[in-house]
Amino acid sequence: MTPPLRWVLVGASDIAATRVLPAMRALGHEPVGVLSGDLARGQAYAQQHGIPVATASLSDAMALDADAVYVSTTNQHHHEHAVAAAKAGHHVLCEKPIATSLEDAADILDTAEANDVVLATNHHLRASPVIRSVQKLVADGTLGQPLGVRVHHAVSLPQRLRGWRLDRPDAGAGVVLDITVHDADALRFILGREILDVTATGVNQGLAAAGVHDAVMSIMRFEDEVLAFTHDAFTVPYAGTALEVHGSEASVFVSDAMTQDPDGEVVLKRAGSIDTVDVGPRDDLYQTGLSAFAAAVAGTGEPLASGMDGYASLAAGLAVTESIRTGRRAQTASRPR
Repeated sequence: MTPPLRWVLVGASDIAATRVLPAMRALGHEPVGVLSGDLARGQAYAQQHGIPVATASLSDAMALDADAVYVSTTNQHHHEHAVAAAKAGHHVLCEKPIATSLEDAADILDTAEANDVVLATNHHLRASPVIRSVQKLVADGTLGQPLGVRVHHAVSLPQRLRGWRLDRPDAGAGVVLDITVHDADALRFILGREILDVTATGVNQGLAAAGVHDAVMSIMRFEDEVLAFTHDAFTVPYAGTALEVHGSEASVFVSDAMTQDPDGEVVLKRAGSIDTVDVGPRDDLYQTGLSAFAAAVAGTGEPLASGMDGYASLAAGLAVTESIRTGRRAQTASRPR
């Protein structure tokens, strides 16, 4: 059992309120403060969620007695806030995308390394029992040589989230930095391979503001010539999410695959059999992620998704955006060493 952590929340966000704070408290972790750009909103948020301190000052937030900082501000602020936390000596769990440019993402990684703090990206799907079971099937060779993947991550954006994600290009609005980056990270984890390039098409189906893509389809080419198709959208109310991984020896089909809950069924199809896979304990995804982060802070483990994983998923998302813009295949960028 790793020691519980004291946290500063940077961002009075929905994800912190609905997922991360409950997971922290279930593990015995303690939120000691919240930063919001709007002090009145931050104070109301702190009162509602039992957080002792609210502030609108980044320097004051970083001066609080804490072990770690959870960054869940809007995307364009992730760089500033993650760098400030690392410079203050706090371990950093940052929401995806880790930044909105690769230069800023690399700066976060460098600052965390220079200040000897743990840096993780909150790619929650790595904690999903169904995703982890598929990763194991690939890793142990049950599927044979991986050949292709299909991801259906087209959903209806909840009403409470229909704000900046739909109308703030300056904040990283659109489905790519919200959903496609999660797909990219989950597929890197499942396949154990890097994304080489992408071909993508994005459209506006009327939910988002003009010029913002609320539906995107992408083809990702991985190492060993594995292909993956992803359909990501804010506009589809009834599809549910799904994942298929097809190999030379078997295929696996996952329902309710790309969600925030430990749900879903995994079905393995191979010559002569169709079997439901036991995915093991269905633990809360955010508790699993926070437990791994705390173990990394204690020096006894690794975060589920590192800062470098966040860099790689951002690189994939930016390549998708570039392909949409140019109408051509776009290569993913590797971190300069």
